[in-house]
Amino acid sequence: MKTALIIRHVPREGVAGFRAPIEAAGYVIDRVDVDDQDFHALDLVSPDLVVMMGGPMGVYEREAHPWITCQLKLLSRRLAADRPTLGVCFGAQMIAAALGAEVYPGPVKEIGFSPVTIHDRDGPLRHLAQVPVLHWHGDTFTLPEGAELLASSAAYPHQAFRKGRNVLALQFHAEMGEDERFEDWIAQDFDYLTAAGHSAQDLRSAHDAHGPGAVAAGRAMIAEWLAGLSA
Repeated sequence: MKTALIIRHVPREGVAGFRAPIEAAGYVIDRVDVDDQDFHALDLVSPDLVVMMGGPMGVYEREAHPWITCQLKLLSRRLAADRPTLGVCFGAQMIAAALGAEVYPGPVKEIGFSPVTIHDRDGPLRHLAQVPVLHWHGDTFTLPEGAELLASSAAYPHQAFRKGRNVLALQFHAEMGEDERFEDWIAQDFDYLTAAGHSAQDLRSAHDAHGPGAVAAGRAMIAEWLAGLSA
């Protein structure tokens, strides 16, 4: 029986639309929150798949969030063992940092649905070509050494990368578009999105218009990536 561990950094950012392809690939899903009291003792190498979701914190905010340092140590061991690992938004930034890249505040807050430019037309991200997907971040990262850049946007050149066949990092949220927790995103980050010049109603309208297509493309991407894992 294959196991998948979902690392959740805040309750509102779960695996969402990616659950279906992960379960369809034969994984039994478990979940851990970073504020669980035993998180520091977690064996992050043994699960067959680890998926790290998003969060409003920055990788560089280690004083405010001491678990970040702990998670980076655990993650570094897993990446060194080339174990299948997926990171989304903050999870992608954690992968970048664990691989030696710099994570830092970007030039703008990128929020809303828009497509990314796909650089690898033959890989799993081809399913996202010309599909508006959800962006919700203000940080970015340098490309880790040995990583292959997979996608970019006008504001953020580093939107996705992979390291070999087993490590995939996605800055955007192709898992979101049908999850009712989207309302929690708006409520919890209302000041953040308002400062970026967005209204709650505009985001709801975009979510209704583009969400189902984004999730369908995201599921196809994850299904293909899982099928191509080397371990």
